[in-house]
Amino acid sequence: QLQLRESGGGLVQPGGSLRLTCATSGFSLEYYAIIWFRQAPGKEREGVSCISSSGDFTNYADSVKDRFTISRNIDDDLVYLQMHNLKPEDTAVYYCAAPKVRQFRSAFCPFGYEEHYWGQGTQVTVSS
Repeated sequence: QLQLRESGGGLVQPGGSLRLTCATSGFSLEYYAIIWFRQAPGKEREGVSCISSSGDFTNYADSVKDRFTISRNIDDDLVYLQMHNLKPEDTAVYYCAAPKVRQFRSAFCPFGYEEHYWGQGTQVTVSS
């Protein structure tokens, strides 16, 4: 059974850093892209960052470019989202998800795909 579980959220001051972790099980990261989404209260869910199943293609929302970095550890089935220079507008529940498209070492890395496997989310709050 394909599962994803986020951790690492918390309260941080503006300008601070956090690293989120997505622990995956039941599948290989070499077959599925992983996307980090976030959703703030009263706002639509948005794609934040994606890493392809090939591992060599990444994508970022304009709002987080140059501040967030996505990476993965295939051996430990983990995907990370390193977040620096956090802003109050980054406050949201962060989810990791895998698009329901199984492709071995593909560059496929979409924000707009409709069907995903989801984690339960982790809260990130940026406030002084």
